[in-house]
Amino acid sequence: MRGVPVELVERAVAEGNPLPGARADLRPDERTAGSLAPADAGASEPAVRGFAGRLPDGRLVRDVLGRQPIFVERGESATADASWSFSPHDLAAPESLPAGHVLAVGDSAGDSNSEQLLSLPDPDQFERDDEAVQRVRDSLRASLDAVGVDGLAVAFSGGVDSAVVASAFDAPLYVVGFPDSHDVAAARRAARLMDREDDLRVVELDARDVERAVPTVARATGRTNAMDVQIAIPLYLAAERAAADGFDRLAVGQGADELFGGYAKVARAPEDPRVAAETVRGAAREMVRSLPGQIERDVLALRDAGVEPVAPLLDDRVVRAALRLPGDLLVDSRGERKAALRLAAREFVPDPVAFREKKAVQYGSLVARELDRLARQAGFKRRMDDHVSQFVESRVE
Repeated sequence: MRGVPVELVERAVAEGNPLPGARADLRPDERTAGSLAPADAGASEPAVRGFAGRLPDGRLVRDVLGRQPIFVERGESATADASWSFSPHDLAAPESLPAGHVLAVGDSAGDSNSEQLLSLPDPDQFERDDEAVQRVRDSLRASLDAVGVDGLAVAFSGGVDSAVVASAFDAPLYVVGFPDSHDVAAARRAARLMDREDDLRVVELDARDVERAVPTVARATGRTNAMDVQIAIPLYLAAERAAADGFDRLAVGQGADELFGGYAKVARAPEDPRVAAETVRGAAREMVRSLPGQIERDVLALRDAGVEPVAPLLDDRVVRAALRLPGDLLVDSRGERKAALRLAAREFVPDPVAFREKKAVQYGSLVARELDRLARQAGFKRRMDDHVSQFVESRVE
C-alpha cells in the first residue's frame, strides 16, 4: 500500500470513509460512531495525501481523488502480482483503476468489474466566514507541519499555491520558464518579498529543452494531447533539475485551483458553457472531480524525472475544509478567485504574494508558446486540426 498504512485504508474502505485523514480534524460533535479519529486525545492519524495498493484480502483500491495512481492489466485477474502496478510501464495493456474504486479478488480489469466504494463527500457549508477561513488556515498548517524535509525541494512559481507550500520549508525553490516568462519574473518577486532570494533556483529554458522533453513527457504520461503535454513539461523539467541536484522529493502546489475555485470558468458559472453546474460551488465540485486525471499525469511525469511528488494542498484535512466553503469564499463579490485560500495564506506569505494573480503554468512558463512554434516549424500549421497534438504524436511514433 502506498501513501498510508494499510490498516487505515482497510478501515476507511470498510466504513466508506473517503477522507480518513480528516477525522482527527473534526470537532467532537462532527464525529460519528466508528470514527477513524484516534482512540485517545494524544494520538494522531498519519497525514493522508492519497493511497493506492492491495488490501489484506487481495482487493486493489485507489483513494477518492486518485492521488496515488494504480494500474491493472486489461483482461487479467487482479489476483496475480504481475497484473497490477503503480507504473503503467510495467504492464503490456495498462488501465487506470478509477478513483474511489476497489477491484475485487478474481475480477479482471477492463470489464467494468471495479466497484466505487469511496465517493466525494458533500459536507455542510461553514456557517461563518471567519470560521471557514480559520479552518482552511488550520488545515494548511497541519498539512505543512506533517511533511518531512529530507531530500525535499519545492516547485515554485510565485503564485499563492506554491508560495504557501514554500513558506514551510528550508529548501531550494525551483522555477521553470523562458527568460522573459511571467513565471520567472513572478517567482523572483515573490522570493524577494518572502526573503527567499538565496533559495531560488531558476531553470531557464530554451527551445531545445522543450523539444527534448516532448517525447519523454508524452511517453511517461501516456498522453499526446497538447494541453496535458504543455502542463507536464514545466513540471518535468523542474523535477529533472531538482533530481540532478540531488533531491528525490518535490513539494508542489497541485490541487489548489480545483479545490478553492481558481478557474475562470468556475467564477463565471453558470454562464460559462464549460461547466454544467448552476452555482460557483457546484462548478468547483466539478473541478474537484477532474483531479484524478490531472494528478495521474503530474505524478507520472514527476516520477519519470526522478522525484516523488509531495502535495500538501491535497491533504485530506485541506480537502475537507475546501469542500465546506460557500461559493462567496471560492469567488468573492469582486470576482477574486480562491478567496478563502488567499485570506488564509496571509498567515504564511506577504499580502502581495497571497493576492497576486498568476497565469497557468503552461502559459506563465511560455512552454505553450514554444510548443506552438515548434509545431509550426515542423510543418504542423495552425489551420490543421489540433496542430500541436499532431506534432507531439509525430515525436513519439
